Amino acid sequence: MNVPDIIIAVDGFSSTGKSTFAKMVAKEFGFLYLDSGAMYRGVTLFAMESGFIAADGSIDEPALKAVIGTLDLHFRRDSGATLLFLGERCIEDQIRTLEVSSHVSPISAIPFVRNFVDGKLHAFSEGGRVIMDGRDIGTTVFPNAELKIFMTADENVRAQRRFDEMVSKGQNPVFEEVLANLKERDYIDSHREASPLSQAADAFVMDNTHMTMHEELVWALGVIQGKFGILEAALSC
Repeated sequence: MNVPDIIIAVDGFSSTGKSTFAKMVAKEFGFLYLDSGAMYRGVTLFAMESGFIAADGSIDEPALKAVIGTLDLHFRRDSGATLLFLGERCIEDQIRTLEVSSHVSPISAIPFVRNFVDGKLHAFSEGGRVIMDGRDIGTTVFPNAELKIFMTADENVRAQRRFDEMVSKGQNPVFEEVLANLKERDYIDSHREASPLSQAADAFVMDNTHMTMHEELVWALGVIQGKFGILEAALSC
């Protein structure tokens, strides 16, 4: 299907499968996929490794602010995948741990961190034909995105998805801890002062609690066809 060179913003709650959905759409329609959440997780991992996050969870914001401008976080494409690097080190696995998850919401609520990430995302998105997922892409980062999608799902289903993902990566999570972390992140993300998680007024809403990935792709196809008046309907899968 011939989709125009647009920016697609995908927002929603934690573990709704935003990244999986966005990657699938990117592959199907030839878009560059960017994971804004990975960028925030990268900053969080850097802060943890640099000793900027204390045992009680408090953040040394002045120390982080002093060096964030020199932080070399960037995406690289590898065999169709978009991977996050810190300098020359691929950090995709390290940023998906529960420890990073437990600190990413407070880090991402800091205004200068959001400004840093927003600048990176805008630079990567020049020229359009990008699909990006996060929590404020359609409301703050790209409020003029040509297509906005907001994803939601039952919290227990989301926690089970996150639990299964961690198990598949060799981790040993406790479901109750994963669920508690998810609820905490939902609250922090929705109530933070800087760019809180919210549904854009012009976003298409997808509740994927009971949807398969193929059904999500078919849904996306219908939305794109309807919004841009495209008649072609073939999918590669």
